[in-house]
Amino acid sequence: MARAPTVKLNSGFEFPVLGLGTWKSKPGEVTQAVKDAIDAGYRHIDCAHYYQNEAEVGAAIKEKIQSGVVKRADLFVTSKLWSTFLKPDLVEPNLRLILSHLGLDYLDLFLIHWPCALKEGGALLPKRPDHDVLSEFSNVDYIDTWKELERLQKLGLTRSIGVSNFNKRQIERIIDNGTIVPATNQVECHPYLNQKKLIAFCKSKGIVITAYSPLGSPDRPWAQPGDPILTEEPKIKALATKYNKSSAQIILRYLIQLGVVVIPKSVNRARIVQNINVFDFELSTEDVAIMDTFNCNGRVCQFVEASGHPHHPFEHDEY
Repeated sequence: MARAPTVKLNSGFEFPVLGLGTWKSKPGEVTQAVKDAIDAGYRHIDCAHYYQNEAEVGAAIKEKIQSGVVKRADLFVTSKLWSTFLKPDLVEPNLRLILSHLGLDYLDLFLIHWPCALKEGGALLPKRPDHDVLSEFSNVDYIDTWKELERLQKLGLTRSIGVSNFNKRQIERIIDNGTIVPATNQVECHPYLNQKKLIAFCKSKGIVITAYSPLGSPDRPWAQPGDPILTEEPKIKALATKYNKSSAQIILRYLIQLGVVVIPKSVNRARIVQNINVFDFELSTEDVAIMDTFNCNGRVCQFVEASGHPHHPFEHDEY
């Protein structure tokens, strides 16, 4: 059974460098996926209120703890505060709801999912009345949200706090206005978007980058026929043959060697097992350079629903 090594967060806690992502994992499939992952050696599970499947994730965790496979202390569980809950008085109730869904007393890591606040009190993507894509915005500043996360960490409801989809300038604002430096910034990161500038900046501040969609999210609902697929790239397939690994394993290994934590999503047991078996080989310097050549600012998660928001992370800054 493989086991991922850990990196130490600035909060002092150990963070497994590979975990199971649960975005797009359907209720009815995700419970078994989490059980398979824990059996395969995963100890890091990445969740979010927005994914609407945390009760099923929690059922798997409960079963594996009750059957003695793991203890709660063995697991690192992340969740995220969705954009309609950024108003300070909504943060603690949402975290407590997340904990009740997961069946846990505390989170290991709680993230602000996006810096863009959306209209509170209704749908998770509250549609603008005059538009079929854009959401209604809220004027909440994520700095005020962050101060609530700091309070909840001190309360012990979460051991570490961080952000997701924040750019350099937004992280600098948090550091300048808060008292706790984010433990991690979870962002889209894969060979088409290797985020080297953001990785270097975050590292300089003691912040770990977590890579979501590390395989390029080929199953994203808005993918178009003809979109490039990372695992089908001939150069990556050639490296897979060279190392006797899968294309996915080559990609995950590359990202880990860049110094980021990866959270590939799968509900397929064989792929779940395969994805964690990336610690018995290392890409050569020359092969890392080959992987670097795929970088083309190929972002697939644009959060178009928040397009035009003053805090949209991708519309005003290089990284």
